[in-house]
Amino acid sequence: MEITNLQQQVDEWIKTIGVRYFNELTNMAMLTEEVGEVARIIARKYGEQSEKDSDRTKDLGEELADVLFVTLCLANQTGTDLQQAFDNKMKKKTERDFDRHQNNDKLK
Repeated sequence: MEITNLQQQVDEWIKTIGVRYFNELTNMAMLTEEVGEVARIIARKYGEQSEKDSDRTKDLGEELADVLFVTLCLANQTGTDLQQAFDNKMKKKTERDFDRHQNNDKLK
């Protein structure tokens, strides 16, 4: 599914179930909170922090989806075409990093 379709799906959900978008500042705070939840899972599962019993039931995919959902909300609210922005970013990264990583001895 293209990002454009995801943005439309979120917008339709907001209009039919969510009543309205939270304001941009609230959504930015929510995005920060969701990223923190992803960081907590990564730090405990893949990092050096020990897991608590309550951490074992956390689902990384669900938390990443929360980050994506709020990101899509912010894009919709600000009139950002994430598909176009992503396509531009991939083009820029491809041109800039064409052989950079291939020539990086640290990655071999």
